[in-house]
Amino acid sequence: MITKLYCVRGTGSDPYANLALEERLLDTLEPGQCILYLWQNENTVVIGRNQNAWKECRTALLCEEGGRLARRLSGGGAVFHDLGNLNFTFLMAEEDYDLDRQLAVIETACRSLGIPVARSGRNDVLADGRKFSGNAFYHHRGRAYHHGTLMVAVDGDKLGRYLSPSKAKLQAKGVDSVRSRVVNLSEFCPGLTCRELADRLEGAFGLTYGLAVERMEAPDAADLRAKYASDEWLYGPRLPLSLECEQRFDWGEVQIQLQVESGAVAAAKVYSDAMDADFAPALERALTGSVFSRAALCARVEELGQYAPDLRSMLGQLDI
Repeated sequence: MITKLYCVRGTGSDPYANLALEERLLDTLEPGQCILYLWQNENTVVIGRNQNAWKECRTALLCEEGGRLARRLSGGGAVFHDLGNLNFTFLMAEEDYDLDRQLAVIETACRSLGIPVARSGRNDVLADGRKFSGNAFYHHRGRAYHHGTLMVAVDGDKLGRYLSPSKAKLQAKGVDSVRSRVVNLSEFCPGLTCRELADRLEGAFGLTYGLAVERMEAPDAADLRAKYASDEWLYGPRLPLSLECEQRFDWGEVQIQLQVESGAVAAAKVYSDAMDADFAPALERALTGSVFSRAALCARVEELGQYAPDLRSMLGQLDI
């Protein structure tokens, strides 16, 4: 049961330091605590745990223009952060995790500014039918967090220039571009700043949970920053390909790369924007070592539970 509310406000815009602090807050969370962490990144594309960096972001252009690529622990899709965007993270024990309650904090804060909001799909919050907040989730060793973006006055030109989602994803959402389906909250509340929204969120946090909110000093996380800034974390391995296939389903997009040696799968790499951060690693383990045939690959994905029927359909179409 939640008995203590804390708010931590980030003081810098370095994405690697901010993500490191998020992980440290989760690791040091104590029973009964619920923490609201509010933070900002400058000129950054943040991709999901299992996404292909080269596919989701125009990485060369981003770096040429002084931006940075970052990868988070949670699943889901790519997002653009600048100083017109406010990020939030709710951290608590798994037993206290309540998505409806957490989203109610966002909705209450926005409505206090006169902004009409509604929920949509698996992880979006909309204003006037357009997305201003995307959410993602992470569970680990009995603790969990729910984090997301709040677009206050994001540079739409950069958002559209750096992000390169697949055509399948855009077609599935029935839109023509990234920019056409998002909106800044400042369109509904002119002059709104990220600081003011942060104040509203802190107030809504206490109101929604019925407890006083205390400020918490951020723990040191400098030792974790190097991981988030490393090429190994950002890009991961690229296999010498023998086969590559991809498809989009209702629950997310999947890209499978297989390295085949002597008639068997020597290595597998899976990229996905599925919200389940454990899905891609589980599929990699299932496929590695399989005989390289449609029947064998389809049999290997049976252990993937709810994903198995779609994966069987995908792999069953391979011309092997």
